[in-house]
Amino acid sequence: MDFKQFNQDELIGVIRRLLNLVLLLVGALIFVLMIMIGYSYYKANHKEDPMDVVALETDPAAALPEKPEVKYWQAPDISTVTDPALREQIEYGKELIAHTSKYLGPNGSVAKLSNGLNCQNCHLNAGTKVFGNNYGSVAATYPKFRARSGTTENIFKRVNDCFERSLNGKALDTTSKEMQSIVAYINFLGSNVEKGKKAEGSGFKDLAYLDRAADPEKGKVVYETKCQSCHQPDGQGLMNPDNTEFTFPALWGDHSYNDGAGLYRMSNFAKYVKYNMPQGASHESPQLTDEEAWD
Repeated sequence: MDFKQFNQDELIGVIRRLLNLVLLLVGALIFVLMIMIGYSYYKANHKEDPMDVVALETDPAAALPEKPEVKYWQAPDISTVTDPALREQIEYGKELIAHTSKYLGPNGSVAKLSNGLNCQNCHLNAGTKVFGNNYGSVAATYPKFRARSGTTENIFKRVNDCFERSLNGKALDTTSKEMQSIVAYINFLGSNVEKGKKAEGSGFKDLAYLDRAADPEKGKVVYETKCQSCHQPDGQGLMNPDNTEFTFPALWGDHSYNDGAGLYRMSNFAKYVKYNMPQGASHESPQLTDEEAWD
């Protein structure tokens, strides 16, 4: 090619293109140098733990941030109550929750008001088990408006609801020693919960609904393999030798809760069963699948 053939404008255009190419190359070089300098700085100031690499390779979940640990409600210790009279009342209240039928059942030593169940058959460990339908939030949330009755209810009314529905019996005199002791115990259990707040782990733990209807036939198989050894093949439970209370409660019939009880609703009962049954199960180590609990 004859260089003389280029006019001045063409020569300037070539020079500009060459300059642009040079500038592009210089920019790319600077960018690469910046990355190398940044990486060198990171390596100098971050000492990698070989165990982190191993954990990531063997467990992808190790790369996820840890969830904050939930501090579940714990029942206060009755021995911390310094007033002897109050402590005696609270201890009697706990005894009534744990062995309701012994005092107020069909053969009760105080009165014959209920059907043989104990309060703790529904409110496990005398109302103290996490996600075992405990009493942790009762004192903090009552009195409260309840849609069921359309009125504001106090703890006395709530206790008698249980006597009439869950214990399939009669209401307890609110001025009686027994009612006053039960309420004193419930109030004591909630004494470490701020008024208006709900204790962590109270009520029932959430359980996802099935994408199908619950199947009674499948439920029968679960009952036979997981439940009947305690509640008996007929579901009528097992009484203690002196017939004062159930060792294992009845699950239906006259000696169980009626259709007004909270656990009569399948949505509540499935949650209760999933995280508390069979014996030894908990919300941290359930023994049933979601489907087994619903069925």
